[in-house]
Amino acid sequence: MSPGRIQRGPAAPPTAAGASHVGRVRVENQDAFIDRTDIGLWAVADGVGGLADGRLASMSLVEALATIGRPASAADLLAQFEERVWQANRALRRYAAEKAVSLGTTVVALLVHGGVYACLWAGDSRLYLIRGGAISRLSDDHTEAAALLKRGIVTAEEAQSWPRRNIITRAVGVADEIELDMVEGAVETGDVFVLCSDGLTGHLADSEILALVAGRAPRAACEALIETTLARGATDNVTVVVVAVPAARRDPAEMTVLRPKRANGDG
Repeated sequence: MSPGRIQRGPAAPPTAAGASHVGRVRVENQDAFIDRTDIGLWAVADGVGGLADGRLASMSLVEALATIGRPASAADLLAQFEERVWQANRALRRYAAEKAVSLGTTVVALLVHGGVYACLWAGDSRLYLIRGGAISRLSDDHTEAAALLKRGIVTAEEAQSWPRRNIITRAVGVADEIELDMVEGAVETGDVFVLCSDGLTGHLADSEILALVAGRAPRAACEALIETTLARGATDNVTVVVVAVPAARRDPAEMTVLRPKRANGDG
């Protein structure tokens, strides 16, 4: 991805909240999330593997992200994030080899610093941006069904009922190398970001997420999203983080350049 130069900066720090629920069917919650409003980082992870192993994978990732220090710049925040993800990946690979198990975790993360946001992800946990009364998905699902849809092998309707639609094609901990995708853009006044596991999107359409978040503070929005998912059966763990940007300003002095080093497979 080419670097992005942004001249808009947040005039006030974002406000955020997160919530997670085991759901109505599962016996253990393998989801995890982290709220680092202090440094401008939020993430959701959905563990893959046996019950204990899936939980271990997601928690290992968020615990690694919890060690990130205060960044000097957006580029520094991005570099620290990438290093912690690789650190978690190495630890999970060692554990898998020692225990002869298979485990991993999805990750979707939002980084906000100096007027620019970045979304990085692997797997099918999602990040949405609500702006100007409309919702857009910033992340693409890394699943077999999504790959077939992108190649034109199946239709959107067929992808929704594809037998292996929930099989993810990327995750942290499943291979020695990590492949993260990244998108970036300017932070604007009134932006609201929604990070979530597939336990939410399995029950709520994008338009419903918009309706439940619009006009609500982050905590109330999280509660509304979780409650609605539970009311619809919550067949999986469900986790959501909502981040609201109260105001933004244009300031040439805050121009920022993001240069992902590993997000797209670079060394």
